[in-house]
Amino acid sequence: MGNQYEDECRRSLAEEQAKSLAETNNWEHVDRNQVHQDWDGLYREIAACLDGSLPGDREIQELVRRHFDIACRFYMPSRETYVGMALFYAEDDSMREFHNSYHPRMVEFLGDAMRIFAERGVGFAS
Repeated sequence: MGNQYEDECRRSLAEEQAKSLAETNNWEHVDRNQVHQDWDGLYREIAACLDGSLPGDREIQELVRRHFDIACRFYMPSRETYVGMALFYAEDDSMREFHNSYHPRMVEFLGDAMRIFAERGVGFAS
């Protein structure tokens, strides 16, 4: 995927998040404590099976489906926005540090798995 596509994904993430935040009073409807607990449990599961797995493996893609479902509690991301989220995890220092605290390769692996999930397109509005 080229830089033009990644730029489109970054723009899509920024636009969809801004729209969702404005429409939901800063995601007032989201139980943030529950979301953080659910993501923590999920990231622990991914970290436990990351070594010896490939991002496209069925088991990993099932875990990414759960990641996507948690993200959907905020708003329904497009494919491009979901890839933009993976880029954000990799490019934002605090997000990279947070995710890699579960496993040193978490951001890279999860990002690849999220891209594969988006390419397959199951569950996306667009």
